[in-house]
Amino acid sequence: MFIKWMNYFCFCITCTLECISDEFFVVLINMVVCKGVVEDLDESFKENRNDDIWLVDFYAPWCGHCKKLEPIWNEVGLEMKSIGSPVKVGKMDATSYSSIASEFGVRGYPTIKLLKGDLAYNYRGPRTKDDIIEFAHRVSGALIRPLPSQQMFEHMQKRHRVFFVYIGGESPLKEKYIDAASELIVYTYFFSASEEVVPEYVTLKEMPAVLVFKDETYFVYDEYEDGDLSSWINRERFQNYLAMDGFLLYELGDTGKLVAIAVIDEKNTSVEHTRLKSIIQEVARDYRDLFHRDFQFGHMDGNDYINTLLMDELTVPTVVVLNTSNQQYFLLDRQIKNVEDMVQFINNILDGIVEAQGGDSIWQRLKRIVFDAKSTIVSIFKSSPLMGCFLFGLPLGVISIMCYGIYTADPDGGYIEERYEVSKSENENQEHIEESKEQQEPSSGGSVVPTVQEPKDVLEKKKD
Repeated sequence: MFIKWMNYFCFCITCTLECISDEFFVVLINMVVCKGVVEDLDESFKENRNDDIWLVDFYAPWCGHCKKLEPIWNEVGLEMKSIGSPVKVGKMDATSYSSIASEFGVRGYPTIKLLKGDLAYNYRGPRTKDDIIEFAHRVSGALIRPLPSQQMFEHMQKRHRVFFVYIGGESPLKEKYIDAASELIVYTYFFSASEEVVPEYVTLKEMPAVLVFKDETYFVYDEYEDGDLSSWINRERFQNYLAMDGFLLYELGDTGKLVAIAVIDEKNTSVEHTRLKSIIQEVARDYRDLFHRDFQFGHMDGNDYINTLLMDELTVPTVVVLNTSNQQYFLLDRQIKNVEDMVQFINNILDGIVEAQGGDSIWQRLKRIVFDAKSTIVSIFKSSPLMGCFLFGLPLGVISIMCYGIYTADPDGGYIEERYEVSKSENENQEHIEESKEQQEPSSGGSVVPTVQEPKDVLEKKKD
């Protein structure tokens, strides 16, 4: 009998395991494996962190974005462990250890920081495994990496889409380059090389020099035209043409450049959608020497994000030029048929012929508040009508009941009652006076003279 029950029990377990999907086992295995490579940090981390380089996720247990990042963070820890990286991966509950989190400047969740000695670097890129690991490798290494040979230089060109190189010996320009690298290492790579290592197609008018290599070409920093070196590096750290999203537009706001975007539907293969995208790409490629200091080019799939920025409904496909530093934008003043039309439109913007719309004035900010509130309400009702009715219906119902009670209340009720009491007292006094008058009236029916009570001393004199 016991053997029979054991067989039945084993059969039930087998059936249950067959019903569980393979994805569940993968998630379970990842949780078990990654538990050892991502360390849960506590207050002792403050004293022990200087011994190693740490990549830390400061999170809050209730944060939805933190929960979304958690499986990606586990993959980051597993990858860094497998490649033998010197960077240790950890996470800290910033709500439980708020004093440590505030000391590191944590103001939102999740916040990713690489801690290297006394320095703390913020990660502001896309929250993907590859981008986070690339950030960790870049920041944890040397601030400025030497390129000893042409082979190494060519290897860096194949590996990195954008990187900066200082060419020359010791100079004040190199000191500025080091200062800029310490600030902007979170975004891009910085190298140094001798003049012999530089490819033959590179021509330099003077030495030392700082160059940026991108888009299969290079640009040389000119202090008179480009201004501050750090500002120039911040402007040039992007490729000239990019696939845009909300995060990238936010980052481009620090560059001060105008952003020319072809707003299209990538699923739509019609001629108009592909034509506008190709026109923007051609302008970015063929006119980069003319416009790269002032313009960034790209395309965006769909108009949802652009609509929220412009607080308007844009037709797709179209071209819009954004000034993300002050929220101004420029709409087409003509139909774009070819590259020449797009170049003319850009020149009209630079010459001030096309009027800028939007901005960050007080009126626009008030308009933004109303638009955001309206969008939030509409999105809530679209996603969950019952929740929307509860959130907005309940307060409105309470307010309505209060207003109805105030409206139907009798504001003169107490006054009428008081007046009634006063009138009743006056009537009783009047009746008492009339009775006194009747008693004092002479029987002959003479004129009625009101009696006045004389003082006591006067009465005594009369009596005497």
